[in-house]
Amino acid sequence: MRILLAEDEKALSRVLVKLFEKNSCSVDAVYNGTDALEYLKAGNYDVAVLDIMMPKMDGISVLKQIRANGNNIPVLILTAKSETDDKVLGLDSGANYYLTKPFDSKELLAAIRAITRTKTEVDSVISFGNINLNRATFELSGPNGSLKLTNKEFQIIEILITNPNHIISTEKFMEKIWGFDTEADISVVWVYISYLRKKLTALDADLLIKASRNAGYSLEKKV
Repeated sequence: MRILLAEDEKALSRVLVKLFEKNSCSVDAVYNGTDALEYLKAGNYDVAVLDIMMPKMDGISVLKQIRANGNNIPVLILTAKSETDDKVLGLDSGANYYLTKPFDSKELLAAIRAITRTKTEVDSVISFGNINLNRATFELSGPNGSLKLTNKEFQIIEILITNPNHIISTEKFMEKIWGFDTEADISVVWVYISYLRKKLTALDADLLIKASRNAGYSLEKKV
């Protein structure tokens, strides 16, 4: 799952990033509403967590703008504003959940699961060739059993399986999985592709991850 986190308290933001990453999520963190809006326009996120009181543009304005633009991404408002009128405004503006600070991390994670459930339950198991990918358990299975994937492995193979026979650029993997602000070297994609190739071989897959020079990678059936 890929999360856009907009929280201007940097100490809290760091705690939330660690919490989400520990629970197999990829996170882009921004610290003001203007950046949040730009990231949501440019990125492909599964859920957005927005503070209300942020510099440049408040969270409610961001929420109203993305809804006006037709973006139906699940949104969780995470804020210190706890008055009933504030909650009503947030929900009426298009939020899927409204959680006040201080909060319990278990409730936050449960809320994110709840508002993304409809999306993630659709086609929870996807297949290509003789390989199945379980989106709920992060397991890749084939004729020789099943293997648990790491978060990054899962995200890469999910992109490949949902786009069979299509070349996905290395830059696209970096943008979608590691995020705009990553300091990771682009060669990290090749490292995870190598891990996945070994797992496909171990599962006796009838698929291969093909590298196209200066273009990217595609998942194809063996000839």
